[in-house]
Amino acid sequence: MHPNPAFRHAVRAQHLELARARGFGTLTVSAEPFPLLSHVPFVMEEEGTVDLHLVRSNPISRALAAGPAPAVLAVQGPDGYVSPDWYGDPGQVPTWNYVAVHLRGRLSLRAPETLRPHLEALSDHFEATLPKTPWKMSKVPEEALAKLERMILPVRLAIEETDGTWKLGQNKPEAMRLGAAGAIEGSHGAELAELAALMRDPPA
Repeated sequence: MHPNPAFRHAVRAQHLELARARGFGTLTVSAEPFPLLSHVPFVMEEEGTVDLHLVRSNPISRALAAGPAPAVLAVQGPDGYVSPDWYGDPGQVPTWNYVAVHLRGRLSLRAPETLRPHLEALSDHFEATLPKTPWKMSKVPEEALAKLERMILPVRLAIEETDGTWKLGQNKPEAMRLGAAGAIEGSHGAELAELAALMRDPPA
């Protein structure tokens, strides 16, 4: 997380809302000789918890067989390159604006009977965002679904704390920040229209 307090005005509720809306992140667990990482879709079904699933052969799954473990789920928001030309000040240098949230807590395996309800909640969450009749798990033949379920494990992260960087040019004069926001949609990055909107109205 960026240490500049100008980028850290967002509160826990904003961190959780960004994570809930994204539904995809990088899960990290400490290990030797290197940390274990896995890129996972997830759903926040209950306040303060993140539910996901892992393939049984995933090294994180194996680590959890010994019991719950401290973990971090990093969720990336919009990001983009900022050209100093957009500030209208020759004393500026290039930078990168971005939003990122870290959810820290205890990661543990869940009971096997929670797997199917989790998978249904996960697909329902994302299907609801699409302009079509939602796909339902009932479309999958039971035999095929049972085979899939034998290969994965339900996992829950109990969130103990959140942290976030919302680097949106808040350390610049407002005219500079708004000038960059007006140009950044043509930059290099991801979800630049959303980034521009956040730069115009950053967390206070």
